[in-house]
Amino acid sequence: MDKLKGMASKMGGGGSGEQKPAAGGEQQDYVDKGLSAGEKKFGINAPSGANEKITDQGREMFEKQTGKNIPDKVSN
Repeated sequence: MDKLKGMASKMGGGGSGEQKPAAGGEQQDYVDKGLSAGEKKFGINAPSGANEKITDQGREMFEKQTGKNIPDKVSN
């Protein structure tokens, strides 16, 4: 069990609640984290830069269609 805890802390699972920087020095928002979790669950390995582009495009499309802004905490 200690070995698993050590591996988790090395991978950033320390539980501190801080957001880790993504590609380009940006922080991951909730949408980026959700996409990464889904990819991990299904065994897909995509670069974080590609994930950032995908989620940004989705946010822009949503805002264009609805006219509502998404808070930066949810999607920056």
